[in-house]
Amino acid sequence: MHVADLDQVCAIESSTSASAWSKQQFQQSLASGYVMVTEDDMLGFAVVATVLDQAELHNIAVHPDIQGQGLGRQLLAAMIEQLPAAIKNFYLEVRVSNIPAIRLYQQLGFVQIAERRDYYKTQFGREDALIMGLEIDAV
Repeated sequence: MHVADLDQVCAIESSTSASAWSKQQFQQSLASGYVMVTEDDMLGFAVVATVLDQAELHNIAVHPDIQGQGLGRQLLAAMIEQLPAAIKNFYLEVRVSNIPAIRLYQQLGFVQIAERRDYYKTQFGREDALIMGLEIDAV
């Protein structure tokens, strides 16, 4: 992800997330951000942070006009493949109501390892998050 990508990344983020990241948050994540593009279009993005032997998916989205075509799966699978060899575990958090994302993560081998109560803000209060993990050696 580069500075020149930020406007398009923010547009995708604001159209797909109820609690969108700010442009500043993406600027702070440039080194750990990746984009999926064609010659002309931004298709999606992911932000993956690594520390020692762990990685964490901080954000991922595909443009709403092209969701449901397997691009999120391709993007996340590419992120997993590109992880440094030292990474043994990959973690993420997902809203309990985000069934399509949960299914995607399960298809890629992630399993639920915990739950965070009232983690995400919603229009009507708060929502729990599932914490999911993937053992990289198991991939």
